[in-house]
Amino acid sequence: MYSAPSCDEVAALIVGDFDSSDHGRDIIVRSTAGRLQRIYETHALYWPLQYPLLFPYGEDGYQLNIGYRGEQSGYIPGRRTRVSLREFICFRLQIREHEDGIIHKCRRLFQQFVVDCFTMIESQRLYEIRMKQSTIRGEVLQGIEEAMRRGDDEASSIGTRIILPSSFTGGKRYMFNRCQDAMAICKHFGYPDLFLTITCNPNWPEFQRFTERERIPIADRPDISCRVFHAKLKCLLSDLKEGVFFGPLNAGMYTIEFQKRGLPHAHMLLWLNGESNLQSVEIVDEFICAELPNPQKFPSLYNVVTKYMIHGPCGALRPSSPCMKDGKCSKFYPKRFVDQTSFDEDGYPIYRRRNMGVTVKINDVDIDNRFVVPYNPLLLMKYQAHINLEFCNKSNVIKYLFKYVNKGPNRVTATVGERYDVGESSQVVDEIKQYYDCRYLSPSESMWRIFAYDIHQRWPSVQRLTFHLPNQQHVVFDDADSTTHVYLRNKDLLTMFTGWMMANRRFTEGRSLTYVEYPGKFVYCLKSREWKPRQRGFSIGRLSFAHPSSGELFYLRMLLNVQRGCTSFRSIRTVNGVTYDTFSSSAASYRCGVRKGS
Repeated sequence: MYSAPSCDEVAALIVGDFDSSDHGRDIIVRSTAGRLQRIYETHALYWPLQYPLLFPYGEDGYQLNIGYRGEQSGYIPGRRTRVSLREFICFRLQIREHEDGIIHKCRRLFQQFVVDCFTMIESQRLYEIRMKQSTIRGEVLQGIEEAMRRGDDEASSIGTRIILPSSFTGGKRYMFNRCQDAMAICKHFGYPDLFLTITCNPNWPEFQRFTERERIPIADRPDISCRVFHAKLKCLLSDLKEGVFFGPLNAGMYTIEFQKRGLPHAHMLLWLNGESNLQSVEIVDEFICAELPNPQKFPSLYNVVTKYMIHGPCGALRPSSPCMKDGKCSKFYPKRFVDQTSFDEDGYPIYRRRNMGVTVKINDVDIDNRFVVPYNPLLLMKYQAHINLEFCNKSNVIKYLFKYVNKGPNRVTATVGERYDVGESSQVVDEIKQYYDCRYLSPSESMWRIFAYDIHQRWPSVQRLTFHLPNQQHVVFDDADSTTHVYLRNKDLLTMFTGWMMANRRFTEGRSLTYVEYPGKFVYCLKSREWKPRQRGFSIGRLSFAHPSSGELFYLRMLLNVQRGCTSFRSIRTVNGVTYDTFSSSAASYRCGVRKGS
C-alpha cells in the first residue's frame, strides 16, 4: 500500500486534514461590477474556469438538476430521475466521431483532469456521508423501547453514529466484508487452487494501432487503457468459467489494483472442481511452468516468455535493481535450480527449474531459469501479457492471500515541513479522515471508477445473513423521528432472521437446512421481507462472528420456542471447554456454543 510510484504520471495525494466546515473546492471570480463570487465544483462554470485550455469555448459543466432524457419531472420514490456527477463526467469523456475531442488530446493535462474529476466524485460522496452523521442514526429495537419508556421522545438523543458505511467502495468495512465473503467461499469449496495475476500490457496491438494513428502515448490516454484491459479481462473470465485452460471451476474472485504502476492489473483466486484439482506434482507441472522453453522447438513461446515473464536481472548480477532491499531481492530472485516441484514448510511451492542451458541476454546479462516467473503457456500465448500463475492450495498461505487481494486502496508516505505535532484531535477516530490519509489516486484508477467498472467480483454470490436476539434487531431511523414512531414501525416487521423462522413453518424442504445452508435453496426478498424457494442459481450463506457466551441466552430462548419432540443435536467440535453443536427443529436451526455439563 505504501510502495513508491514506479511510473511517470499525474496523481493526486489526498491528505485527511479537512474539517467538517470544508465544502469542497471552489473558484473566486470578480465580476465586471467589481463584486466577488464563489463558484463551487458543482457549478456549470467551474470546468471552463478551472480548465480554460480544455474548454476554450466556455462549455457548461455539471449542473445539479440535469434530468434523464424522456424522464418525467418530479420526485419518484425509490427512483433517481437526475443525472449524477459520475454519470455526467462519464458521458463527457466518451469518444465521439463528430466531435473534435480537445479534452482527449491534452496529454498530461488530460491526466490531471481525470484525476480531478474523480476526486470531485469521491469528495461529494464522502461529504454526503459526513453531513448525514447527525441525521441518520441506528439502534437496536430494545434500546428504542427503553428510551421510549423513560420519556426520551426525540430520536436525536439515542443511537450510535455511523462514520463510513460498508457500502462505500474502498472503505475499511467494505474491504473487510469482501475478505469475509472470500473466506465463506473458501469454507464451502475448500482452499483455492490457483492464484493468477494479469497486468495490462502497454504493447498490445490495440494500443500500438491507436498510438500510430493519434500520435499520443497510451500513458496519456487512461480511458483507452482501461477500456481495452476491461475487454481483455471479460474475455479471460469467460475462458476460465468455460474451462478452456484449467477445466471447470467451482468458484472464483478477482480484485482490480493499480499500485502506482500506471496501468491496471487483476489478482484472481480460482477454485477448481473435484475432477480438475491439481492433486499431484505432475499435474501442477502440466499447468504451471517456470522454465525457458526451447527456442528451436517453440520460438513463439520463447519470445513471449523472455519478453513478459523474466524478473530482473537483480541480485549480484545487478545490485541497482529496483527490487533490491538491504542487498537482497524483495521477490527472492534468483531462485535455485531444482529437478522436481515440491513445497516448503510454509506451504509455498518450489517449482521445477532445471539447468538445461537455455538462456536469454537482458541488459548484457545471461538470464537462465532461475529468473523465470511461473506462467501457463496457453494463457501467455493468447493474452500476450505478464500473467503470473501460482499454485496456492496450502493452508499456511490462504489467509495471507485473502488479505493481500483485499488490502484496500494505495497510499503514500509523505513528509511536509519539519515537525508533526500530535494533539488531542489525533485520538479521535474519524474513518473518513483515515480513508483520506495520504490516498494515492492515479489516472487509471480514476478512469476505471468513472466508468463504473467492477473493482471486486466473485462467483457464486455470497449472502450475508443477519441474526440477533429477540428485540435486538438493528434499525435505521431519521433524526427527526420520534421514538414512538420508530418503535411502532419496526416492532412487528420481519427481519432476515425471523423471516427464516417463518419460512421453516411454510416449507418442509427447508427444515433440514441450517441458517447458513438456506441461501443455497431459498432466496430472500428484501421488499416483502420473506424467503422464497430458489428457482435458479446458487448462493453461499455467511454469518457474522458471535462470541459463544453471547449465544447461550439465545440458545435457551430457542429451546422454549420449538415444537416438542422435533429437536436433534449434532456435535461438531470442542474448543477450550466449549462444545459447538448444530441445533435443528421444525421452527429453526441455529449454531451456537454450549458449555460442558450445562
